[in-house]
Amino acid sequence: MMILKKGLKPAICSDHAGYELKEVVEGYLLSNGIECLDFGAYDSESCDYADFAHPCAAAVESGKCYPGIAMCGSGNGIAMTLNKHQGIRAALCWTPELARLARAHNDANVLVMPARFIEPEIALDIVDMFLSTPFEGGRHERRIAKIPVS
Repeated sequence: MMILKKGLKPAICSDHAGYELKEVVEGYLLSNGIECLDFGAYDSESCDYADFAHPCAAAVESGKCYPGIAMCGSGNGIAMTLNKHQGIRAALCWTPELARLARAHNDANVLVMPARFIEPEIALDIVDMFLSTPFEGGRHERRIAKIPVS
């Protein structure tokens, strides 16, 4: 059911604007028996999303973690940073349907959420959808193969 890979923890990160939502998501996952590798931020003091996005992306890209979950105020900055990594397909999702499509059609390996624009209950629905939707493959594999990796 879950897209989690055996023996791998999801990577999670945020900036200061996403810190509170990250804590909610991480607590929710932990309450469901899923321990995350937390790359920060570790409080709500002003900070730069790239400082947390790069190590999170590297952990997913290297196979140390899977999948990734990230958030910042709008979701845009952290998504842009994550997607600079060759093996990352980070998808900005603000509804469960977008999360479903990101997994099913794009094989997204990092979920990004806009912390200032969604309520925690919706965020948890988005996380559930992202983690429970498999990649459909088929015609979508051809499209993903056209995303350059080098």
